[in-house]
Amino acid sequence: MTIRPIRTKGDYDKAMARARVLMVRDDQDSIDELDVLQVLVANWERTHHAIAAVTPADAIRFRMGQTGLKPRDLVAYLGTKSRVSEVLNGQRQLTVDQIRALSQHLSIPVESLIGPTRHEPKSRPSATSVAAVEKLRKLGVMKAKEELSAFLSRAGSLGPAVAMLRKTRTERTNAKTDFGAVEAWCAAVLVMADKVSVKPRKTLDAAAARQLAKVSAEPNWPSLVRSKLASLGVAFVVLEHLPGTYIDGAAMCRRDGTPVIAVTLRHDRIDNFWFTVLHEFAHVCCHLSEDRKVILDDLEVSPVDGIEAQADAFASNALIPEKYWNEHISEHSTADDLQLVASRAGVHPAIAAGRWQYRYGDYRRFSKLLGRGEVREALRGQRRV
Repeated sequence: MTIRPIRTKGDYDKAMARARVLMVRDDQDSIDELDVLQVLVANWERTHHAIAAVTPADAIRFRMGQTGLKPRDLVAYLGTKSRVSEVLNGQRQLTVDQIRALSQHLSIPVESLIGPTRHEPKSRPSATSVAAVEKLRKLGVMKAKEELSAFLSRAGSLGPAVAMLRKTRTERTNAKTDFGAVEAWCAAVLVMADKVSVKPRKTLDAAAARQLAKVSAEPNWPSLVRSKLASLGVAFVVLEHLPGTYIDGAAMCRRDGTPVIAVTLRHDRIDNFWFTVLHEFAHVCCHLSEDRKVILDDLEVSPVDGIEAQADAFASNALIPEKYWNEHISEHSTADDLQLVASRAGVHPAIAAGRWQYRYGDYRRFSKLLGRGEVREALRGQRRV
């Protein structure tokens, strides 16, 4: 690392260009070099001209330019198209959850996203949290007159996931997520999971995942998926998503250490159901630990960290191994091709159709093969959904 004093406008321009390169690196040498450059640049600017402070909108636009993102790509992190527009135009202050989402998913430094206004945590439950509680009462998971604090306390005695949730706000969730509602949902999952009987835990690995995936091809898969997971020592819970949660699935642990897989059926399709189940199974196999007892997933948000990308790949390969896919499927495949690869993999054809749509970005073709509207009805007699 060779750094020279900034004496001219040319030196300043070179230093700024170098700083832009270093800003996206996270190794210690780059961090140290950037620290020194910041001091030199600040000294030059103080002596020669005043530079307007970089705004959060500037930081976001800079990152968008680096990664080729469009404003529509920010909807998952900022909430709506109108909010994206307001933030980029400097008309709306970022919330704490939006800052968290942008920092996590786009690797924008938190310092660059914090404006002059302090963001205080909410002092009372949000409207969505209240709506979530009302829904849990209607579903019979909460007692009619039970307060949320008492319900959370009751659930907390059944497992550590609710308490751990406050420490794991960097999961695969978007900026619209209300974590008060999520906390209530996780508590409800633990209450329901406590009533599920399971066998002693078996070896949970890729081979077990393949066997689980093959259950999808059975006519009675709604009952088999629950019994198969129970035979492996995993509790399975279906609890619909609550207002403000935006969750497809979660993996967590009961008080006795039993892993729990929970799904919401937010997207009522056979392909989505099985991908979610196998994705959460991957978390149970590979990622739940003493330090990570709850993992939440909004699968509409692109994976940005190692465990989410790993769980996606694990689930995909468990459902249809790449060797089968590459042998039979291309952009020009027919419905018969999808039936064939599903048969080879021993899974439901909807899974092949869903993967083809995702891989090739055409969500109209093969849409009748997805099993839309079939999962909730199939599971209705099995468990509360």
